[in-house]
Amino acid sequence: MMRDLWRDEAGFIISAELVLVATIVVIGMVVGLAILRNQVVQELVDVAQAIGSISQSFCYSGISAVKQWGSIAWTDGSCYTDLVDFCQTPQTPGSPPGGIQIGYVAQQPTNGERNF
Repeated sequence: MMRDLWRDEAGFIISAELVLVATIVVIGMVVGLAILRNQVVQELVDVAQAIGSISQSFCYSGISAVKQWGSIAWTDGSCYTDLVDFCQTPQTPGSPPGGIQIGYVAQQPTNGERNF
């Protein structure tokens, strides 16, 4: 019985069926990889915006050592204010994320047609 099952070729796969299944798998992989790419880019943009939003501003005041006969040592203060770079956009709550943005424009109905 096992020998008969081993030699049975009644259920073999036709090449047309194999091509159809392979085509569906490849189309699904292309769509999945495109979505994966978009999400990776989005996460990298989130990391870049988080690093860019770190304030690098600093200030320190001057100090001096004063004795009876006058100053013997001193240093000036300094201040640096971090401004928004040309490629940075401030993130406000409710604003769309940076990176890849996917949207569509609704087509306006013509000649009395209605969009549903």
